[in-house]
Amino acid sequence: MLPGVIYALLAGFLGAIASSSAKLSLGADYLKGVCETGMKIWAGERTIITREFETTPCEWLHIPLRLLCGGLLFTCNAVMWTFFAKALRHSSSSARVTVTTTASNFISSAFLGHLIFGETHATLWWVGISLTLSGLLILHGSTPRDPQQEAKKHK
Repeated sequence: MLPGVIYALLAGFLGAIASSSAKLSLGADYLKGVCETGMKIWAGERTIITREFETTPCEWLHIPLRLLCGGLLFTCNAVMWTFFAKALRHSSSSARVTVTTTASNFISSAFLGHLIFGETHATLWWVGISLTLSGLLILHGSTPRDPQQEAKKHK
């Protein structure tokens, strides 16, 4: 049962990375801003201008970064579904796997959103995730039913 939980947690985390990668690849302004901030820090507050085109390197550098994030999106999704399938194979309950993956995804998304994008969540969001985690604990605390014992009960 433990490998199933680990695979489910990893699947949720990879799903959160994939969604963050999608947000980065589709939002050009954010990557351009990060690039410009990084260039200022790296160049020591000097403006770097390419004389030939009179543009900063960030005008074109965000495009390969967006493509890289797009590739990360598809890679993380593929690995996430692989781990989810392995979690289903190693677990006695598909409900446990689904709830564990969902909870892992929500929590990972919250931390990645705060870390990467500076997002904050309302109290209601945290109440909802707490209810989800409570349901997860109840599901993990229950014992799976043995089909042979159930058949004997009904005879």
